[in-house]
Amino acid sequence: MELQGLYDAILNGDAQTAGALTHEALEAGVQPVDIITQAMVPSMAEVGRRFECEEYYVPELLLSARAMKAALEPLRPLLAASGARSAGKVVIGTVQGDLHDIGKNLVASMLEGGGFEVIDLGADVPPEKFAAEAGASGAHIVALSALLTTTMPGMNATITALGLAGLRDKVKVMIGGAPVTQQFADQIGADGYAENASAAVAVARTLILSRCAPTDLMRP
Repeated sequence: MELQGLYDAILNGDAQTAGALTHEALEAGVQPVDIITQAMVPSMAEVGRRFECEEYYVPELLLSARAMKAALEPLRPLLAASGARSAGKVVIGTVQGDLHDIGKNLVASMLEGGGFEVIDLGADVPPEKFAAEAGASGAHIVALSALLTTTMPGMNATITALGLAGLRDKVKVMIGGAPVTQQFADQIGADGYAENASAAVAVARTLILSRCAPTDLMRP
C-alpha cells in the first residue's frame, strides 16, 4: 500500500486524515513498523528540516506533531504486542519549579516521530522522580527542559540525583529550553544540548550511538 498520503497528512498537520490513513494501512496488512519507518519518521524529519530552514514555525510544528500522534495511537498496542524495539527510550520532563510544558511537549512529540519510546513525566518534576523513572524503565536518555533561569539549577540537581541512584553511567542526559545554552550544559556535565525540538531528535540519536551499539536497541 502506498503510504505517501500518510506522509503528506503528517507534513500538513492533518490529524484526522493521518489517523484514518493509518487505520486503512493496517487493514490493508501493512506492518506497524513499516508505517513508522516508511511514512512517519521521514515525514517528521521533513517537518524538522522545514523548521530549521524557517519554512515552518512553531504552529506548523505543533500541528504536525498532533497529526503524528493521531497516526501513532493505533500502532502503540500492536507494537507492544509484537515486541518491536524503539530507537531508544527517553524519560522527559520539565524540571522542578517550572510549570511550562509547551516546548517539552513539542520535543516529546518530535522524539516519538523519530522512533523513540517516550515517557513523559510532565512539568515540575523533582530530581528524584527523574532518577526513579529512569531506573525503573531502563531509559537510555533523560531529557530535561526549563523555561525559567530560576529553575535551571534543577537540571544540575537531577544529574546529581542520577549519580546518587547509581545511574549516571547508564543514562545520557540532554537538556534544552529558552534560557539554556551549550555553555550551561558543559558546566553541569550534561551529555547533550538541543536548541530546539527538531535538533533534539538528532542529539538523541547521537547520544544513543555513543551509549551503546545499535543492536542493543534494534532487532533485525
